[in-house]
Amino acid sequence: MSGLGRFAVVLGLLAASVMPALASPNGVWELDTRDTRIQLQLCGDGTQLCGMLVWLSDADYNAQYRRYLNTPVATGMAAAGPGRWKGTLQLLGYKMSGSITQQSEDQMTLSGCAFLVVCKTYQMVRHSP
Repeated sequence: MSGLGRFAVVLGLLAASVMPALASPNGVWELDTRDTRIQLQLCGDGTQLCGMLVWLSDADYNAQYRRYLNTPVATGMAAAGPGRWKGTLQLLGYKMSGSITQQSEDQMTLSGCAFLVVCKTYQMVRHSP
């Protein structure tokens, strides 16, 4: 192996040891509003992200959204880097372009824009029963 090749390998190993390894996004994630939970999992070729709305709180305003329970929120969001996926989201009847970014084992951010002007960002935490 040439000197340049060895340098590239060492640099890659060093970068891998410095960058935090993120846990799998698979699991149930709760929005920071504490009224909505989404089940996320890797899908497709194993790099895409899919999700389904699995829980709504008993708050009165959620009654109108009950029909969206157990419906897809994300189908095949494309990987856009380590711990980041971009694509179309369907949340509580609103279709939006968005991204989901995993910051740590137990924290994610969901950002989406509907009609290119109405944008919202939610913090999500891993839900543990």
